[in-house]
Amino acid sequence: MTAIRTVLCLLVSGALFAGCSLAPRTSLPEPVSELPGDFAESLAAGPHEPVEWWHAFADPALDTVVDSVLVSNFDLAGGIARVQQARVRARIARVAFLPAVQLGGSANDINSPTNADIGAQLQELGLGGDDSDLPIPFTLPDRLALTTYELNAGFAYELDFWGRVRNDALAAGAEYLASESDFHAARIGILSETITTYFEIVALRRLTALSREMVDVLLEQEQLALTRYDRGLAGSFNLYRVRQELRNVQAGLPQLESLLTSAEGRLSVLLGGYRPDMEAILPDALTPSPVADPVPAGVPADLLLQRPDVIAAGQRLDAARYAIGARRAELFPNLSLSGSIGLQSSEADELFNVDQWFRNLVVNLTAPVIKRGRLRDNVVLAHALFDEMAAAYGRTVVTAVNEVEAALAGLENAKRRHTFLGSRLEEAQASADLKSQRYASGIGSYADYLNVLLTRLIVESALVGAERDMALARLAVHRALGGAWTAQDSLDTPRMTSVNREER
Repeated sequence: MTAIRTVLCLLVSGALFAGCSLAPRTSLPEPVSELPGDFAESLAAGPHEPVEWWHAFADPALDTVVDSVLVSNFDLAGGIARVQQARVRARIARVAFLPAVQLGGSANDINSPTNADIGAQLQELGLGGDDSDLPIPFTLPDRLALTTYELNAGFAYELDFWGRVRNDALAAGAEYLASESDFHAARIGILSETITTYFEIVALRRLTALSREMVDVLLEQEQLALTRYDRGLAGSFNLYRVRQELRNVQAGLPQLESLLTSAEGRLSVLLGGYRPDMEAILPDALTPSPVADPVPAGVPADLLLQRPDVIAAGQRLDAARYAIGARRAELFPNLSLSGSIGLQSSEADELFNVDQWFRNLVVNLTAPVIKRGRLRDNVVLAHALFDEMAAAYGRTVVTAVNEVEAALAGLENAKRRHTFLGSRLEEAQASADLKSQRYASGIGSYADYLNVLLTRLIVESALVGAERDMALARLAVHRALGGAWTAQDSLDTPRMTSVNREER
């Protein structure tokens, strides 16, 4: 029992000394400590509220697409697997805190001739022969057989006096948290690509329909110009001009259709399936509502807690800091405790006779002497890695702030352009209505009505592009600000692939 008490005392002492750490204190890079107090382009007060922000477009089809991508995207499934790998590595690193226990047992059979090994020794002593001096002589058999059983247990435990194990475990934990943030960053990127592709499909479908209407108008204009040319009422210049505009619009239609097919294919990949899967959740008419409300951006300091790439860079900076502590600890003597306990017996039932156990307890104190040069280089290498992570963290923070500034300015400019084109469309529509009324009243020509109708279609096409740009600018703001984006941001959500998609 004395040996057991000694082991327990050493384990408790090791746990107490584990609080010692040689990791440097956290020191933020200069750009982080000098963050501006506010965004120059922010036009709305209040904190950023990113949760399901796309609901502002009031488009059920968009909501369905996003929900489907969250469930069935293959890149998200791969990201979850990478996070799980990091989680297991962090758990493995924590195992070093516990003693290593190893159990063993064996059964050995000895079967040898009498004239060899122990039998030969007995005969040399005068035992087992006819001329033996024993009161009761006996004869050795031709072969001697013996079975022995062995049961043992050993353990080893490193007393983390300098905090090497603790810092390695903290570094692995920081890497795990960084991998989680990497997943959230990738998740935002996938959702951003999904929303971008969706609005491209919306715009391309509407532009294709408007181009077909323009072709119809230009065909009528061509017929009118040809009639006037045949009658000698107009020259060939107007006919050639109309035909050139017609050919330009007709030539653009195949390009629009190719772009639309490509966008629908990209959305199918994001959904983790094929085109029929995409067509099943996308109606023919997609009508997201334009949203011109400003986005509250909060303050630049919020980015340190919102943007997953900033969080990941900060966690990797912490991991590098803990790694310095672990490499420093390797320069000092290593105190370890090891022990073994076991017995041997010729009978299996005697293995559990406690009186026959023997104990062995060894405390090792080893100092790194021969490898000290390499260990010092490891410390230098850890410091260099820390400097690299500090520079990366500072760059990530500066990039985040400037991306938000650019995104806010882009959203404001997109809203101004959309407002201007909206006014132009109202004017073009009013002019087209007036020309239609004058033609119906017999005081205007059909050619004038076709001209203003074509102008309205051109302005409407430009407005379609402006609505798409305004939606993507709003997306850029939310992406630059970061955040969870969904109410339940879990890494354990089951993923659906094309194998079980039919069960949806």
